[in-house]
Amino acid sequence: MQAQRKDRSNPVLSILRLIIAGSVAGVLAAAVALPAVGGAGISTKSAVESLNLKPEELDEPPLPERTVLKDANGKQFAQFYFENRQSVRLDQVAPIMQTALIAIEDFRFYQHGPIDVEGTARALVKNLSGGGVMQGGSSITQQYVKQVLVNKAETPEEQAAAIAPTLSRKLSELRNAMAIEKKYSKNQILEKYLNIAYFGAGAHGIQAAARRFFDKPASELNLAESATLAGAVQNPARTDPSVGPESRARLLQRRNIVLDRMAEIGKISQQEAAEAKAKKLGWKNIKAPGGCEASKFPYFCLYVQYEILNNEDFGKNQDERKKLLQRGGLTIKTTIDPKMQAAADKAIKKYVSRKDKPVASQAMVVPGTGEIKAMAASRKFGGSKKKNEMSYNVVADAAHGGGRGFQQGSTAKVYTLAAALEEGLKYGDGFPSPAGYQASGYSTFKDCKGNNVGDPSHTVHNSSEGGGGFKTLQTGTWGSVNTFFLKLEEKVGLCSVVKMAKKLGVKRADGQKLSEVETFTLGVNEVDPVTIASSYAVFASRGQYCKPLAITEIKDRNGKAKQYKPKCSQVLEEEVADAVSGILSGVFTKGTMQEVGGIGRDAAGKTGTTDNYASAWFAGYTPNMSSAVSLGDPRGTKGNELIGVTIGGRYYSYVYGASISGRIWKDAMLTALKGVEAAEFKPVDQSRFGGCTENCAPKKPEKKDKDEEGPPTDGDGDPFDIFNPQNGDRGDGPGNGRGNGRGR
Repeated sequence: MQAQRKDRSNPVLSILRLIIAGSVAGVLAAAVALPAVGGAGISTKSAVESLNLKPEELDEPPLPERTVLKDANGKQFAQFYFENRQSVRLDQVAPIMQTALIAIEDFRFYQHGPIDVEGTARALVKNLSGGGVMQGGSSITQQYVKQVLVNKAETPEEQAAAIAPTLSRKLSELRNAMAIEKKYSKNQILEKYLNIAYFGAGAHGIQAAARRFFDKPASELNLAESATLAGAVQNPARTDPSVGPESRARLLQRRNIVLDRMAEIGKISQQEAAEAKAKKLGWKNIKAPGGCEASKFPYFCLYVQYEILNNEDFGKNQDERKKLLQRGGLTIKTTIDPKMQAAADKAIKKYVSRKDKPVASQAMVVPGTGEIKAMAASRKFGGSKKKNEMSYNVVADAAHGGGRGFQQGSTAKVYTLAAALEEGLKYGDGFPSPAGYQASGYSTFKDCKGNNVGDPSHTVHNSSEGGGGFKTLQTGTWGSVNTFFLKLEEKVGLCSVVKMAKKLGVKRADGQKLSEVETFTLGVNEVDPVTIASSYAVFASRGQYCKPLAITEIKDRNGKAKQYKPKCSQVLEEEVADAVSGILSGVFTKGTMQEVGGIGRDAAGKTGTTDNYASAWFAGYTPNMSSAVSLGDPRGTKGNELIGVTIGGRYYSYVYGASISGRIWKDAMLTALKGVEAAEFKPVDQSRFGGCTENCAPKKPEKKDKDEEGPPTDGDGDPFDIFNPQNGDRGDGPGNGRGNGRGR
């Protein structure tokens, strides 16, 4: 449609005004208007043709869109964005918002082509006479082109070029605008502009702006709110309401200008304008925090974030994957269960304070699927050391934003137990377990490369002074007897134990190779709760290992979804897994969790207290949930042992596996499994695992020693884990914390 330009003023004066305005848009408008000087009017189309301009295709990369994370129930709990934006269709924007924007920015939008010469000239004269910017000069199409170029810019130089006040840039913009007008309808252009425009306060696009300014979707904006946002796009830096009172005052003034303009061109009545102008600004200041620090589940959020950043399916390198996460507009559905997460958070808070230097962390994993249902820690995630915040993912390994982890302690003994049962040992098989164990030679233990790693110069002690007596797979596990497990590891072979641990998904938190040393069975390797919960889940699922799963679906900005299924494999015979569960069940009734007790349904587990009380663990499971809890001081083991410490307002002479970690596990599991039907372990195949082979107990019972007189306690309710000042050992001790297995 052609628009006739009737110049009612002195044409020379008009051009002078345009030049005085100092605007490139004005220069271009003057150039287009030159043929009309001293003569009849000329159409926009013919004016553009007189400059011999041709359309030039504009590369329109997808707009940066926020990525949202949703829990298992479909509720959002985190978001990532480079620009806070959520694109919407034009029919999702209130009609009054569309009207307001067109009125102030380009009121002849539906009548002109890529440039409105008449509107540009009129706006410049109006702005000159008004002593400021009252109306926009560029068409909405031109503004869209400029916004696309700015968004494409990767460097400061490219950004400067996209808005450079030069005639060549303006002519290039016009050529792009011509192509856009041919490619899209007016409504499509308006929709694109509303989604790309910046409104201030970190809000990109009309939907983000409506929520940021007024806490409502764009579809529900009223007249005053629409006028406010329409006014904000002209100079968002000056009218950003989040900056302060002066900026809000300027925004209010700008809103009223929009309302006056709408009344002037007949889009609203003078009375409607007056009523809207009488209203307050209505700024709600609804923040849109991004990243994991602002998430309700920060540690799990970090885990998901690193799942994307480390996966080549989402980009060739981490920079590409980061861009996808921040700009890709993904909707990521995850496995986190708010109820179970709340249970873990509450249990940890009960026993460990945010202000404590030692940090407790817990992971819950579903056996048979690997779904992570909870990841909790006693400290708040963040970067403030003053507030005692954690700056890394203490619940997970380094590959998921974690650190080096904590030594596993006696929770590692189950891998030796499983290897022994797999090899054919029975429940009644055992060994005399003296107070101290010393390898007979360097070749007593060999790693998986055949290297001799035995240490005949070092003696590993039990928790109590004197001999341990004869211990079986059952009693040795219930009492967590160090010397028994060294002898058991010697019998089945260190490499067999290492291979068993690896089959069950055990790996070091720092990503290094497992330390294959004599005291591997005592837990010298540093690990994380997600890894250990997943390894124990193998027994709960009757031998099936499932890779930890955090993401179940990713939907792209276009709605195309990809499902992510559990990755599981049978790594252990069902009957062997059942036999392990049969023994570990007794830990609650006859072993190191006896004072803490069970959870009223079938459960199995193992405590773990490391050398010098550097850390304390409990890992356990039911048929439908596996969980691991660690407690340690991230500052390091030296000088920060869990001895004579106050944690959660309670004083502990020594912290054992059951003292805090076991209690956290119990409380969390009791709450998390409420409403979940209790399942039972499969009965143990007694024909295969009952009785004993050649390693049977003596026919005549030996004299009872301290370990056999009943479960001694430390006063904190952790049986068997008795500190002996003479030899410094515990029943749950792995070594000296340096990875060489020298428990003392």
